[in-house]
Amino acid sequence: MFTPRDQNPALAALLTLCAAAFAAGTTLLAKALGTGALGPEMHALQISNGRFLFAFLAIGAVTAVMRPRFARPDLKLHAARSALGWGGVTLMFAAAAFIPLSDATAISFLNPVFAMMLAIPLLGETVGRVRWSAAAIAILGGIILTRPGGGVVELGAMLALCAAVLMGSEMILIKRLSGREGPFQILLVNNAIGLLISACAAVFVWQWPEPRQWAALAAIGVLMAAAQACFVNAMARADASFVAPFFYAALVFAAIYDALVFGVIPDVVSLIGATIILCGAGLLAWREARLKKSPPPVRPSQPG
Repeated sequence: MFTPRDQNPALAALLTLCAAAFAAGTTLLAKALGTGALGPEMHALQISNGRFLFAFLAIGAVTAVMRPRFARPDLKLHAARSALGWGGVTLMFAAAAFIPLSDATAISFLNPVFAMMLAIPLLGETVGRVRWSAAAIAILGGIILTRPGGGVVELGAMLALCAAVLMGSEMILIKRLSGREGPFQILLVNNAIGLLISACAAVFVWQWPEPRQWAALAAIGVLMAAAQACFVNAMARADASFVAPFFYAALVFAAIYDALVFGVIPDVVSLIGATIILCGAGLLAWREARLKKSPPPVRPSQPG
């Protein structure tokens, strides 16, 4: 039986900031591999396979040492979640080769918006005017970042948008898993299934990596495992509406990494688009928090 963790908002915030820094680091390394900075250009399918391989090895090693108690997993739910996560990660890695990391990261913040939209038909949730307004604001920022008519930049933004849709869908399934299974079990099963899916896809584009590329792939896997562990544990210690805004720091980390390594400085369009997305996503997170704190409506008593 899985026992929920004690609530600790301060620790949850710190863990989420660490997850943001680690996640931005994986995108930076994926960009280096996809653009040929570390050797021959590597396909996004192979990069995502390396991400799942080394993340699984890292999580498996920690699991073997800590020996957490496992419950019976919902394999169908895990498989669907892992497939969506693999697709989202692969498209994000592909997008990073075309557009600045800050743009790709900002567009990825649309995934809560898509999750909200998908929750209507899939979870039967009701969405009010404030949340629809927040979604419209965030999507406007995403449209700005696509830079219509921008050639390859537009392609990269569209890849990131598709990644956000898949990751938003994944969030719906994560909601169903949270509270049912422990963090280690969720991470281990997710990465095991993701490894299987990504390996089948990578067969068609496989090329033997150079030593530097192996090191980068290993770093992507370890950083992603660390990011997942931090985020899952943060979600276990505070409400999602509290945790989510702290992950927006990934945008800052991505911009810093891109500037230091590739010399890419966000332009005016990037700043405007990212700001609008953050405003919309922030409004959505605030509204979610308010809805959770609101007491349920009092129903009139039924006649006896």
